[in-house]
Amino acid sequence: MAKKLFVGNLPYSIDESALRDVFAEIGEVASASIVTDRDTGRSRGFGFVEMNSDADAQTAIDALNGKEVDGRQLTVNEARPREPRRDMHGRRGR
Repeated sequence: MAKKLFVGNLPYSIDESALRDVFAEIGEVASASIVTDRDTGRSRGFGFVEMNSDADAQTAIDALNGKEVDGRQLTVNEARPREPRRDMHGRRGR
């Protein structure tokens, strides 16, 4: 089963293909995505990678957390489930 990883402190110059390549050195990557600003389309400096196996995901965390890529130290850990958004009155949205 695929395991989703959070990848923080990404260089703003990295694209999804390069992110996939970094993790592909560890194991089989199911998907890689970089979160972008909705207005400018620029990277927000973090993304998500899905590894095809739990073992590859743990190996990626161990090998890549703190690794320097283009002058920035990556933060890699297991992604937490997304929390529901709150509306402007502080109520949870759907």
